Amino acid sequence: MKRIAWQFLLTVLLLAVTLVASSLSERRRSDSLARPLQNIDTQLAGWRAVSDEALGAQVLKVLLPTSYLARNYQKRDLQLGLFIAFYAQQRAGESMHSPKHCLSGSGWEIWNYDTVFVPVAGRQVRVNKYSIHNAGQRMLMFYWYQSRQRIIASEYLAKILLVRDALVDGRTAGSLVRITVPDVPGAPEEAVTFASGLIPQVDRCFGR
Repeated sequence: MKRIAWQFLLTVLLLAVTLVASSLSERRRSDSLARPLQNIDTQLAGWRAVSDEALGAQVLKVLLPTSYLARNYQKRDLQLGLFIAFYAQQRAGESMHSPKHCLSGSGWEIWNYDTVFVPVAGRQVRVNKYSIHNAGQRMLMFYWYQSRQRIIASEYLAKILLVRDALVDGRTAGSLVRITVPDVPGAPEEAVTFASGLIPQVDRCFGR
């Protein structure tokens, strides 16, 4: 109970700070991607894209992304789902939604919270790794927040840095990147390898 209360108070504080910063900052500006998300390779780390999906109107109304990519990949008998939502400008009511808050609404439950390191260009990037299940189906979900400046796993830290960015230079553009794979032997390693190749692709979309 104490942990839940602490997280609730922290979330309220972050939201309050975000609202104050938004009202004070006149420098916030909208950014555009250097390359569309659809330009991300369809052949990546041995995975082959098999389909792109269009989100429904109700989902888009909730997420409010500037642009997005929902794509399915396949490698041998494994399926991988990729979702990226890009926001050109974040403000109250239009910032990125945490996947862990959306899962319960679609019937999924998280039974294990974890993080994992992804090797990218000689460095180790920490991302979230959640074990989820729904009606007997078990999946692994990897996700992180990626912008021109940084890659972050923690949504609390992401909100704090969003306030900082809004006040310092007004650039609040960012993206949520999510990968899902079946919870089967070998899948976690395959997902990490895919993420290792994907992160530089997203960086190029930001013009890095």
